[in-house]
Amino acid sequence: MNGWGVGVSAWTGRPAVQDAGLVVLLLTGTVAWRGAPVEATSGWAVSAVCLLAVLVRRRWPVAALVAASAGSLAHMAIVTGPTFADLAAPIVLASLASRYGRAASLTALGLTLLVAGGWSLYVALDGKVDGWALEQVPGVGGHALGEPEEGGDPGPGPTDWGTLPLFGTLIAGWAVGASARSRRAYLDALATRARDLERERDQRAALAAAAERDRLTRELHDVVAHGLSVIVMQAQGAGAAFDKRPADARAALATIVDTGRASLADMRRVLASDSSAGTNRHPAPGLDRLPQLIDRVRESGLRVGLHTEGPPGALPAVVDLSAYRIVQEALTNVMKHAGPTARAEVTVRRTGNALTIEVADDGDTGAGSADDNAGNGLRGMRDRVALLGGEMSAAPVPGGGFAVRVRLPLAQEGAG
Repeated sequence: MNGWGVGVSAWTGRPAVQDAGLVVLLLTGTVAWRGAPVEATSGWAVSAVCLLAVLVRRRWPVAALVAASAGSLAHMAIVTGPTFADLAAPIVLASLASRYGRAASLTALGLTLLVAGGWSLYVALDGKVDGWALEQVPGVGGHALGEPEEGGDPGPGPTDWGTLPLFGTLIAGWAVGASARSRRAYLDALATRARDLERERDQRAALAAAAERDRLTRELHDVVAHGLSVIVMQAQGAGAAFDKRPADARAALATIVDTGRASLADMRRVLASDSSAGTNRHPAPGLDRLPQLIDRVRESGLRVGLHTEGPPGALPAVVDLSAYRIVQEALTNVMKHAGPTARAEVTVRRTGNALTIEVADDGDTGAGSADDNAGNGLRGMRDRVALLGGEMSAAPVPGGGFAVRVRLPLAQEGAG
């Protein structure tokens, strides 16, 4: 039953079916109307022209309006009263107004009203009695239709139908069509807006996904690169001390275990799908964990000094994490590139509106040269600094060594 109903609805929703139904309705009304054409042959021929105009109004609205208007004028000229077929002109005018812009449809309405007004003026001044009026009221001082009046008057003339009713139907048809066009334009605008919003939502989702991928890449690189660098250096030291200094080898192995566990914990936090649960179990590192980071690096054999300046206090979470990762990555580069005898100095300076970080070493090779050209370390640091609206420089220093200097603003947009 539902399928049958859907099929019927789809069939009746077709414009051709709707037009055919409208024509049948107008034809039925014309046959049943008591004021049917007096001159049967010519009246029905003119009615057929009006009904045909309704059928073709969607494809040729201007021609259909001309045909419908001419048909109504022909009905009047052959002294015929109004029929349902004469509603073709307002119907066609409604279709034209729903298809064309306001200026074009108003022009068509104005010309149609001008023709109707001109006809009414002609009928009023032709010196003849309205023939259809005589037909309707033959017993009230009038004459039968076609009967000459006394005194040799020419008898009944073309019909008028009344200027106000005629103008009213035409204006009403135009108003219906213009309203339909405005509503369609409004719905189209809503649909376009919905598509734009959907496209914008998809673009934002894609940008958010790309930003999240970049964040994960930076975090995982920093965690894995630093952890593996410490583990490699400890494993090398353990291998060298295994035979002669077993206690040092065991200490190195213990450091490897601790570093591996810490790196795994950081990876779990980075990859946790539930950010709140991940934060509770493995809090995001910040500058308060710099001493532990420095200790791990020292245990790997690199000499590191830490200097902090400025007033204590909580930092914005994103600045705190980024500052920690920048120091971590800079020290990783020192371990990888500066050589076994290098010494690094970490300086963290906090002022009223900025956080300054400097990691410098005195190694023989540039700590960031290879990484800057081919790896992700310095590139990841630059991305972090750019996202926070900060400044960064990374370059060799006179006399040997390499220095990374970063300035991060503390007033972050949208913080809190």
